[in-house]
Order: sequence, then structure tokens, then C-alpha cells
Amino acid sequence: MIGALPIFFIRGAKSRIPDLGLGFAAGVMLAASFTSLIIPGINLGGIFPVLIGVGLGAILVSLMDKLIPHMHMIIGVEGISSRLRAIWLFILAITIHNMPEGLAVGVGLGSGDLPSGIALMIAIALQNIPEGLSVGLSLIATGSYSRWRAYLASSLSGFVELPLAILGALAVIWIRKLIPYAMGFAAGAMIFVVSDEIIPEVHRLGKEKAITYSLIAGLLVMLLLDSTLSG
Repeated sequence: MIGALPIFFIRGAKSRIPDLGLGFAAGVMLAASFTSLIIPGINLGGIFPVLIGVGLGAILVSLMDKLIPHMHMIIGVEGISSRLRAIWLFILAITIHNMPEGLAVGVGLGSGDLPSGIALMIAIALQNIPEGLSVGLSLIATGSYSRWRAYLASSLSGFVELPLAILGALAVIWIRKLIPYAMGFAAGAMIFVVSDEIIPEVHRLGKEKAITYSLIAGLLVMLLLDSTLSG
């Protein structure tokens, strides 16, 4: 909701900020998958539960991507054919991206490793800001949506993170043996989204170098947060 606010003030052509922001988000998600989920998961339950979780997380998001109808601004509609309006297909695409993030935060905090969980929470919150702006500006750029409608759609796409964060936290609190599997699952889901969706989408814009530097910036921020809070 905070990230989408600038759409009320930005005029003219679509800003480059969202594209760089998505690169930043990819860097945060990649680093967080390892520092806050995979490595702590291995420390808690060993390598094999985490490996199983990573595989299951990637497979589930892949199935969702294949079955749930959704739309990307560049590559168009994916998933099973649907007559849903374009705005809802676009919101579904962002929702699929956000689901692993909410789950990761809940699992990270519910695992009991609070420093890593808090670092993950802050990093996901930071990367959601440019993501919200990206959704809002992309909808405005189509010429079919007012700024208020674009803002509401952008906000709606992020709400899925809250229930999934709660679900992830409750699952690992109630069944402690699930923690390494759940941490691997959340990491696998995020890594899949980064590799299959975010990076290909932003690289199609022809700004690979700038976006790569933005990705590295996100990775550095996540490493700094994790190191600072864990120390």
C-alpha cells in the first residue's frame, strides 16, 4: 500500500523505478532464501528435510503458475484459459508472486529463530514497496485504469501475504518437526518465482545491466540485515 502511493503523483511515461525495484526484490528473495530459510533449516533438521522442502515448494508454485490463469504485462496470459478481466488476471499474477513471501515470513518467525525471522520480515517489507509501485504503474500504463483503481488493485494483490504468514507460523509452531521442511518449502517457492517469473520478466525490458545491479543491491541489503540482526 505504501509502495503504490507515488502513482498519484508520478506523471507521464512509466517510471523505471518499478523495473529496478523488481530486480531489487529478486535479490532480496534470493539472499533471504538461503540466509533466513535454507541455512537455518539445515541447522535445525539436517540437509534432507530442507532439500525435500525446496523441491516441493518449487513444484507447487510451478503447478499454480500452470493452472491458475494470470497475466504478465510483457508475456501476456498464462495458465488455463479464463474469461476473467485483465485486471484480475494481473492481480492473480502478483498474488502468486506474493504467496511464497508471506509463507516465508510466517515460517521464519514461527521457527523460533527470531533474528533471522525479523531480518526476513524487514527485507520482504522493503522489497514489497517497489513491487506495489510496479503493479500500480503497470496498470496505469495500459490506459484502462484510473489511479484510484490501480492503487486498490495494487493493495489487493499484497493482502495474500498476511493469511499465509499466519498459516506458516501456526504450522511450524504446532508441528515442530515440520520446521526444516517448511523452511525449505518457502525457500524453494521463492527461488522458483525469482528464476521463472521475475528475472525473465524484467530482462525482457532490455535493461539487463541496470536490473542486475539492482538485484545485487537487494542481495546486499538482505545480507546486511541478516548479519546486523543476527549479530
